[in-house]
Amino acid sequence: MLNLDNALEFTDFYHVLFENEKIELGEDSQKRLEESFDFLKNFSQNKIIYGVNTGFGPMAQYKINDEDKIKLQLNLIRSHSSGAGAVMQPVYVKALMLARLNTLCLGKSGIHRSIADTLIHLINNDITPVIFEHGGVGASGDLVQLAHLALVLIGEGEVIFKGERRNTATVFEELEIKPAKIKIREGLAVMNGTSAMTGIGIVNLIYSKRLLNWAVFCSSVINEIVEAYDDHLSEELNSSKLHIGQQNIARKMRDHLADSKLTRDRNDHLYSNGANENTFFKEKVQEYYSLRCVPQILGPVSDTLENSLRILIEEVNSANDNPIIDVKTEHVYHGGNFHGDYVSLEMDKLRLAITKTSMLAERQLNYLLNSKLNDILPPFVNMGKLGLNFGMQGAQFTAVSTTAENQMLSNSMYVHSIPNNNDNQDIVSMGANSANITKKVIDNSFEVISTELATIIQALYFLDFDDKLSSATRSKLDKLRLIIPKIIEDRPLYKEIGELKEYLKNNEAY
Repeated sequence: MLNLDNALEFTDFYHVLFENEKIELGEDSQKRLEESFDFLKNFSQNKIIYGVNTGFGPMAQYKINDEDKIKLQLNLIRSHSSGAGAVMQPVYVKALMLARLNTLCLGKSGIHRSIADTLIHLINNDITPVIFEHGGVGASGDLVQLAHLALVLIGEGEVIFKGERRNTATVFEELEIKPAKIKIREGLAVMNGTSAMTGIGIVNLIYSKRLLNWAVFCSSVINEIVEAYDDHLSEELNSSKLHIGQQNIARKMRDHLADSKLTRDRNDHLYSNGANENTFFKEKVQEYYSLRCVPQILGPVSDTLENSLRILIEEVNSANDNPIIDVKTEHVYHGGNFHGDYVSLEMDKLRLAITKTSMLAERQLNYLLNSKLNDILPPFVNMGKLGLNFGMQGAQFTAVSTTAENQMLSNSMYVHSIPNNNDNQDIVSMGANSANITKKVIDNSFEVISTELATIIQALYFLDFDDKLSSATRSKLDKLRLIIPKIIEDRPLYKEIGELKEYLKNNEAY
């Protein structure tokens, strides 16, 4: 059971999202919520506080009568439930809910406790609001996406429950869940924040870390396939460059290849074996960059992931509302903590890094398929009759096409601000857009790597030296071969590569 008294960690999200760990309010969280609500209720008497007794955005110049305060919050929720496009997948919505719940439990929003209680019921029962990908500009937070969350919290709108899209009120009645209460500013508090982009971003990071490990796995196995020299992975070479990511990638590859009988020691082949007797070396003295420079290419990816993880966990444990209620100083502070630039920039950077990962996979794939480059495998790893059969030739087109789409999608959203809201929101983050496009790039990259891995499996069938492979390679090989058997006669591969993609997305390489 995850207790919300303490700051959330990255692993907490993993346990809740993928292992269905339940959550609960701790005593400290309950106390913060109650104190914040009671303070705001008293403090707001005879004062003008944005979103409590004023309109919203450019309409903040209009004072709201006391008898209309509840209707103000309901109008905000209902009017902004205007999303469009694809419905967000439940795992991303669940991350969004956990992120929003956590920031509200900091006691900086002055909400009634029923908001937190209803959110917990939704998360613990795997009920996810119907929220659309399009809508938020990431300035006053993810207003449109979070409006759909607020709509469900008050018992309206639609939810996904047990794989079905259903009316919220019906599901609440079946499970005896009480809608949250609107008392002071609960509508604005739920909507004014960065929790949609942050929740999507955290799931992006979970999948990105898994993708990176599979990229390391593939790169390591290719080193075995080509019987590469091992010094480009050496601690001595990689520690001479001070980047942590590069050193970590090189170490992972060394660990993977530690007991391989295929990678070669340069001392045994080029440093002490009649170097003066040859004027031409048929075997490569150095490998192509896509094999030799993996630590230098994936190292920045690793560092980018770690930095993005730090920033997003800081964001999810922050009060990203407006205004901020501070019980300690007995004051209400107006500002812009709902602005999503931190997350938007990190998602742009992550998208670039993952696109580069897919580009590396595509180049490694091309190396394996081009017999003139590798000089050890038949063209397209075709184990049928050359000319009559095609091997992995068709699959390469899809990988190249998908990689090209990633390259196009890697343009920045962070700098694509468009003023809106009567120019009140005159510079915005587009954070949710950036997070959603990054999600697409990550999914695309799993497609590319699944095609690369399918080709690696075919190459290992052809070379038939399983007894020389590292134990790390052999530990996955039997399972992978069940998904995509040896190809001699041509057959449609889309189902097998699709199944391989799902395996990679849902299983760790190491």
